[in-house]
Amino acid sequence: MSDPLAHEAPAEENEAATKAAVLAAAERLFALHGFQNVSVRDITAEAGVNLASVNYHFGSKDALLFEIFRRRTAELNRERARMLHEANARHGGAPPVREILEALFAPPLRWSAPDNARRISLQFIIRARGEGTAEMREALQHDVSHLARFADALIAARPDLPREEVYWRLHFCLGMIHNNRFAELDRLHHLSGGITREGDVEALLGRMLDFAEAGFSA
Repeated sequence: MSDPLAHEAPAEENEAATKAAVLAAAERLFALHGFQNVSVRDITAEAGVNLASVNYHFGSKDALLFEIFRRRTAELNRERARMLHEANARHGGAPPVREILEALFAPPLRWSAPDNARRISLQFIIRARGEGTAEMREALQHDVSHLARFADALIAARPDLPREEVYWRLHFCLGMIHNNRFAELDRLHHLSGGITREGDVEALLGRMLDFAEAGFSA
């Protein structure tokens, strides 16, 4: 008798490969062209899969968008949490402001590097902030658990500051991250006459940390 499980395994592998192809194609197309300018047909053609694959695996275009958003933001925030955990370990649970902010700033900045495979993922997240679905907007507004650990660490690092002040300064730091979008960096490049370079991510990180650390020291 043939083993039915032998037939199930290749089918499951094919389904997983199709789903992965759809996710990768959709992320790239949405990141480059915008959410409204990409159709389900565009995605399946790019992925080289059947037109029905999006509905079969995700239910709808919006559900596919949210799945990509959920995966990438979770991945980004895991990197931040890991860096903050390492800073805590280095300093006996009381890291200085600069290292807390580095854990917040460094992952998205490093994803933005021209040679980083996650550059497209960051472009997708940037698009999500401006063009996202209702579900994405809801998550961005209300899911702040990943930021709470940074607020707590900063409150502990600056116990002399009123808590309200710490939250405001963290808010301003988040604005620095969100303003480092590719279009904003292009504008800065023109404003500076070409002396600012987006590709020097570590130098940009250093400048951001210098500025933000000074803000928390004021």
